[in-house]
This record gives sequence, C-alpha cells and structure tokens, in this order.
Amino acid sequence: MRRGWLLPLLLVLTMASWVSAQGAKLVVEDWSKVPVGTKGVPPGWRTQSWGSPKYDFEVVNDGSARVLRLRSDGDSSTINKEIKVDCSDYPVLEWSWKVTKLPKGADARNKATDDEAAQVYVTFPRFPAAVRSRVIGYIWDTTAPAGATFKSEKTGLVTYIVVRSGEADLGKWITEIRNVCEDYKRIYGEAPGEKMEALSLGIDSDDTESTAEAYFGEIFFRKP
Repeated sequence: MRRGWLLPLLLVLTMASWVSAQGAKLVVEDWSKVPVGTKGVPPGWRTQSWGSPKYDFEVVNDGSARVLRLRSDGDSSTINKEIKVDCSDYPVLEWSWKVTKLPKGADARNKATDDEAAQVYVTFPRFPAAVRSRVIGYIWDTTAPAGATFKSEKTGLVTYIVVRSGEADLGKWITEIRNVCEDYKRIYGEAPGEKMEALSLGIDSDDTESTAEAYFGEIFFRKP
C-alpha cells in the first residue's frame, strides 16, 4: 500500500460539510441515494491522486441492503470523503463490512506486504499537514492478529488498528463499533485537539500482487 493519498487529501479539507444528521448519529454514507449498478468512485467521494487505481467499485444489492463492493487486482484504490466531526460530540464510529477474499500473503506489519482487503481511515489534520497530521487506520488484515496496533512502515502518519484478521469471518457481514476518541488517546497519549476531517475507504493488493474483495454497508458517527 502506497500512502501518497494522504497529502493531497489533507490539502482539500476545506470543502463543505458532508454528513446527514439523523438524531443521535451523523451518517457518512448509507448508499441509499446511489443507484444500484453505479461503478467507479461513488458520488460525494473523492479520488486519490497517485498511482494507477482501478476503482473496481460498484454499488450492489446484497440481500436487502444496498452496499459498496470493492475489488482489487494488484492495485490500491482509496476514496475519501471530507467530514467535520468533533470527538467530544460524536466519538463513536460504526460501520458494517464483509470481506470475501483476502490478499494472499499480506501482512500490514511489513512494508513489502502491506496490503489489506478492507481499510477505514480517519484523519485528524494538524499543521503542517504533511508531517504532523494523525491518521488512524482500521483494517481487516490477512495475517496480523486482531487487536494489534502499530505504525505503518510506509508513513509515520498512519497508525493501524487490526480490527479483523484472517479467514475466520470471511463471507460474513460484521458490524464494527470503535470509540475513535479512546483509540486516539490510547495511541497518542492525549485527547484530540482537532476535529476529524476525513474518512477514507480502501482496498489494497498491490504489494502482494494478488486479489481481494470487500463490501461496505452504512458508515456513521454517533454518541456513546
């Protein structure tokens, strides 16, 4: 996984607010307004500006749910959405995902095999953005154990938290709940002094030159 998407992303975080407020939660995406069959980068999301992403993405029906399917064949594709979320108001990030194929031999702990079937990144911009911003990456890894927390070997800005690992839950829809503020304090030893200003979804199999497939359902922030 190359990390060239970080700097361009951090430079465009001045756009309008993105979320839909629904009572006690702020919806980042539920795909309900995106027609089934929409391919490539979904409306309201931004592309990365590096490498040669294939964006083999499609909005599909999975049972009764409308979701985003991501596929990767030796490439790394990431989409970004600008957000404005204060940890003191909406600290909890909740999303559903399903992985059906893992990148073979991937292990995020090693630079040469840093591929993941599914990635959710939350960005806390800090000036100067290129060297001080903080990014938490929630990942489904092939090999690294669930619960592991470590810095990416490719950039000092990203700290990984392995939420799921391996094949045990392949093909199952799983809902994840993370208190991003608590994760931030555990990683950095202090409460965030800035708002969350970007959320990114990705799939990656370029380092292992393999293939992967994942699905994302609704993604939202909420109160505890």
